[in-house]
Amino acid sequence: MPNHFDLSGKTALVTGAGGILGRGFCTVLAEYGASVALVDVNMEIVEKACQEIRKDIPDATLLPLVCDVADSNSVASMVSTAIEAFGSIEILLNNAASKAEDLNAFFAPFEKYDPELWRKIMAVNIDGVFLVAQAVGAQMVKQGSGGSIINTASIYGVLAPDQRIYEGSEYMGVGINTPAVYSASKAAVIGLSNYLSTYWSEHNIRVNVLSPGGVESGQNETFKQRYSARVPLGRMCKDNELHGALLFLASDASSYFTGQNVIVDGGLSAW
Repeated sequence: MPNHFDLSGKTALVTGAGGILGRGFCTVLAEYGASVALVDVNMEIVEKACQEIRKDIPDATLLPLVCDVADSNSVASMVSTAIEAFGSIEILLNNAASKAEDLNAFFAPFEKYDPELWRKIMAVNIDGVFLVAQAVGAQMVKQGSGGSIINTASIYGVLAPDQRIYEGSEYMGVGINTPAVYSASKAAVIGLSNYLSTYWSEHNIRVNVLSPGGVESGQNETFKQRYSARVPLGRMCKDNELHGALLFLASDASSYFTGQNVIVDGGLSAW
């Protein structure tokens, strides 16, 4: 079985690579032998991610790339650069997602939500997944050797959030909730992934979803306690607890696995 998880000789392209989850995802892919193209909207962020990964994996083959995933020309240029550098792409992790620079606007009540902000977030969270999957999927078809596409969604693309847990909850000092735009965009990611899993199946391109539950990332203690009380395992997810599922989906260990939503939520969805 260990050989099934070996990613040597494969190239992985990861969007949202500079984020909390993305950086760890790139690390585990590199650790198991993949060459990794780290993609984010800011070069400084991805270069820093590359530096930190090389502290643990000095011989890692990494390529920092800048891309606005909501822009088709930017996506085409980014994918072309990755192909020029590595020759092929076997693994795609569509992990880019947007909040907003103005957290108060992002967490605004549904009745007052700004339509422009809705469209801006959708442009990254679902349009970006579409554009990158379109470009990389076409390359995988051209290569003729199959591939694995993993789209990051969320437990809230499957379940509605429990509004009761948000009273007194904060993120980076701002009162929080789960906005409808987030749930709607992540549900769309799941639907698109299901479609692509059958669309590209004849080319042995597997398309699956990784749906995390709540991950610790700057929430206050009130939120952590209230969220954890809703989870059978009694706590929030740590970012490295998603790595095993990612490695499984990226590797040949999941060679007969497509059209699935892998939910890593501590049992929340069982209730």
